[in-house]
Amino acid sequence: MRSSLMIALAALGLAALPALAGPTEDLARTCNACHGVNGVSVGPSMPSIGGLPEAYLKNVLLQWKSDERYSATMGRHFKGYSEAELTALATYYSKLPYVPVVQPADAKVVAQGKNATDRCETCHGATGGTPDDAETPKINGQWAKYLEMELMKYRNDAVKMPHKKMRGNAKKLADEDVAAAAQFYAAQPK
Repeated sequence: MRSSLMIALAALGLAALPALAGPTEDLARTCNACHGVNGVSVGPSMPSIGGLPEAYLKNVLLQWKSDERYSATMGRHFKGYSEAELTALATYYSKLPYVPVVQPADAKVVAQGKNATDRCETCHGATGGTPDDAETPKINGQWAKYLEMELMKYRNDAVKMPHKKMRGNAKKLADEDVAAAAQFYAAQPK
């Protein structure tokens, strides 16, 4: 499976990237096409993953591998990886710096989002940049479209999303506040 992924990356011109230091970096290279070099995403529906907590990353990777957590593509990517390889990827990305991709937003929307995120603060911090534990990701400067899509998954009981507290809090957001909350966090540099 990994060889077909490398062929696909070669077709995209990504195989011409400089050689990295070892097997984990080679595995990580396959993530660059979507999550960006060093885990800093350049697209609105893909999260930046560099600098997120190791425990969070490992947990999510294993949930995708086991189909415990929904994803249109990630589960398929990780079926052929061992737990040790996924752990190594989580460690690798956690050691990179977290680089917020701050997005401008209308002041009224930011204020609406701020007002709607009381429940979010207890785990992610007031601006999404100070999580309260090692299993909670930073969400400040994360892509607004990605955050909105994730919130919508948590709001839908038919979608496998195992974090019960997150599901409950996402459901408590008013429909009109989902996009505003996502834009609020996307606009936060810290």
